[in-house]
Amino acid sequence: MRASVLVVLAIAAAGPAAAQTYSPGYPVCLHVYGPATYYECRYTSMEQCAITASGRSAQCVLNPYVANAEVPARYRRHRAY
Repeated sequence: MRASVLVVLAIAAAGPAAAQTYSPGYPVCLHVYGPATYYECRYTSMEQCAITASGRSAQCVLNPYVANAEVPARYRRHRAY
């Protein structure tokens, strides 16, 4: 009995798991509509995505996580004085 109560409390304390919908590596996502609505974030341009969306119930959208992603700083050489 104690073990089952502890399991229930552990599951309740864990809460819902959050999954990232968008892949931060690609700037364009395909939003597919239908019984199973989902995002495919694996396109590098709107044109590439539009070819895949053609003839489907889908729309190309900009990936909101790419706009907020950090761009790595360029290497700068230091001068020796």
